Amino acid sequence: MKRQVSYQWRLREVMAEHGMFTATDLARPLVERGIELSSVQVWRLVTQSPERLSLPVLAALCDIFECTPADLIATRAENAAPRRTATGETGGSTSGVAPLRPKRARIDPDR
Repeated sequence: MKRQVSYQWRLREVMAEHGMFTATDLARPLVERGIELSSVQVWRLVTQSPERLSLPVLAALCDIFECTPADLIATRAENAAPRRTATGETGGSTSGVAPLRPKRARIDPDR
């Protein structure tokens, strides 16, 4: 069974809980912790879910907001729904394949 994992980036919510409402509010606390990002990078960090995040940035965010990575990243894992084939069968089972194969033609010389 395959598992589908997903995450929710909660930085904006955590910022709001601490009275920060714009990306520029976050820039100075990051610089104070040695994280120098451009204004566009900070804006993306706040407004988009990052696919990659350096551990120093994550550690700085946790220090700024006195939280843990789990407070910033909500994760979810659930069983993936089985894939359906064109015949309506669920994937992973080959029991429905054999009856669909054509049979070899036989030529009977007596007929």
